[in-house]
Amino acid sequence: MSTAEPTAFPTDGAAWPAFLAGTVDSSLDDARALLARLKDGTSRTTTEVLDLWNDADIAIARSSSAAHLLSEVHPDADLRAAAEERAQAAEDLVTERGLDHELWQVLAATDAEGLEPGAARVREHVLRDFRRAGVDRSAEDRDRLRALAQRCTELGLEFSRNIRDGARSVRVAPEQLDGLPDDFRAEHPAGEDGLVTLTTEYPDLLPVRTYATDPAVRLALTFEHQCIGWPANSPILAELLRLRAERATLLGYPDWPTYDAEIKMIGSGQAIADLIERLDALTAAPAARDVDVMLARYRQDVPGAAAVTPADNLYYDQIIKNEQYDVDSREVREYFRYEAVKPGVLDVVSRLFGITLQPVDAPTWHSDVEVYDVTDDGRVIGRVYLDMHPRPGKFNHAAQFSLVPGIAGRFLPEGALVCNFPTGLMEHDDVLTFFHELGHLVHEVLGGHQPWAMFSGVATEWDFVEAPSQLLEEWGWDADVLGSFATNAAGEPIPAALVARMRAADAFGRGTWTRRQLNFTALSYGLHADPPADLAAYTAEIDARFGPFTPIPDTHQYAGFGHLDGYGSAYYTYLWSLIIAKDLRTGFASGLMDPVVGRAYRDAILAPGGSADAAELVERFLGRPSSFDAFAEWLAEG
Repeated sequence: MSTAEPTAFPTDGAAWPAFLAGTVDSSLDDARALLARLKDGTSRTTTEVLDLWNDADIAIARSSSAAHLLSEVHPDADLRAAAEERAQAAEDLVTERGLDHELWQVLAATDAEGLEPGAARVREHVLRDFRRAGVDRSAEDRDRLRALAQRCTELGLEFSRNIRDGARSVRVAPEQLDGLPDDFRAEHPAGEDGLVTLTTEYPDLLPVRTYATDPAVRLALTFEHQCIGWPANSPILAELLRLRAERATLLGYPDWPTYDAEIKMIGSGQAIADLIERLDALTAAPAARDVDVMLARYRQDVPGAAAVTPADNLYYDQIIKNEQYDVDSREVREYFRYEAVKPGVLDVVSRLFGITLQPVDAPTWHSDVEVYDVTDDGRVIGRVYLDMHPRPGKFNHAAQFSLVPGIAGRFLPEGALVCNFPTGLMEHDDVLTFFHELGHLVHEVLGGHQPWAMFSGVATEWDFVEAPSQLLEEWGWDADVLGSFATNAAGEPIPAALVARMRAADAFGRGTWTRRQLNFTALSYGLHADPPADLAAYTAEIDARFGPFTPIPDTHQYAGFGHLDGYGSAYYTYLWSLIIAKDLRTGFASGLMDPVVGRAYRDAILAPGGSADAAELVERFLGRPSSFDAFAEWLAEG
């Protein structure tokens, strides 16, 4: 079959409901028809059965991806709501398919004998997923599992919606913006009442937490940010945790993490608990040292200050880096102008992986969105969309969203980068985020040429999927890489000496950063391992053990912890993947921009998608199994 044309979005706002019907609804109808064909009694070979299954997989993925993306980015609230309903319908169909006893019998009757390796892997995974869905349980249990899965999808969508739509703000006097860069102050004039509005969106939140000298302003905005989603999300999360636990029990598992981890690299819920203990031992002392340094510096400004809170840590982190490492974040950000960073980062990744991004004039869901065709030696291999700046009702973090699953010879992969960067000067952390999320997007495209939808794009084990993106952040610390695009207003490239100081300064705070990630990991795992009756009290227990910062009273950060929907008990993924990413970095000993290594990495790690186990992919690239050593050395540098 020839490769289909890329997605054609409406040019008329009134045509969007029809687009949803023609794209999402029709794909779901196609999937239902294909699944019905599998059960029509026709005698088929195993290959024919798996091909029909794959066609249904493609149809579900196309509908689900488009619905989830538009529910997060479309500017019209009614259209977002309609897309969310379709996302629910797609998830419900996946649930129905997994519990369809007749369909399971068709697949179970197939024979693995003589199948090519990819088809054999598909068959194995499909039968595994049927078992994990509970298809072999009693009819009564299947009905309950179906209801539980559908309700969990509803709750997850509502949980995410409350976070997406839950932006808050504070009003402050202009003089309370002391310390903030001039461009930020110019972009935040006082209103008619003489006050300035600051929102909890990242382009306001991060500069305020980093630069505002007034601790009351930092505290006020951080407090509001840590209350996003509250109180609405408290009962939603409580129910979601309870129902996930019930699903796991019905399926014969002791808890949700044990069920969830079974198909991930880590392998078991106990292994997550063991990882937490191991990282606890590694990070406790470095984090405590970092906090002591921050608190001592805080007390120079506020004698008698009792503790460092999340309203203070970014501010004193940059103060210490300025005073002790000669790194002024305000000087650094002068070299990161979005208009130069965007093409620069895209060029770095293009050169590294031997691809080209060609701008395309095509309609999208918003005028801010840019479209690029990805080409390889002149051949188009995918299409990507960059939706980079905040607006009301839009997804308010940073992520890569699939749009079209790439299928070899049939559909080119399409994906969207959805971020919330400022349009002017960026923080260095923004640049690292850009590299990180672009890593997901490139993985989606380069891995999107598998024959099986199940293994296309970023469809690796979920706790490996962050490793390639965390590795790509390393390019944001390289002096030669940054010097190729990071320039100030006069066009002068960022000095290599400044980058060297930035790298030295980055070692400070590594303990607290890792410890904070461990806090989230332990919270994610613990909430699911034994759902607590009191979410706030349990969160306080986690904070008391892992810190590293003293929590702000009366906040409810768990209500805005969006990863509790998508990642569930698996937030450990970020630290687990970071361990792997630091190990992968050792493969670039000859230089980050070595095209031979870049191509070898592309072929070994990115291009296979999920067609092989992640541990095998890592060993292909490194020539050995993955090791903890590089991560431990990196952490010890702090």
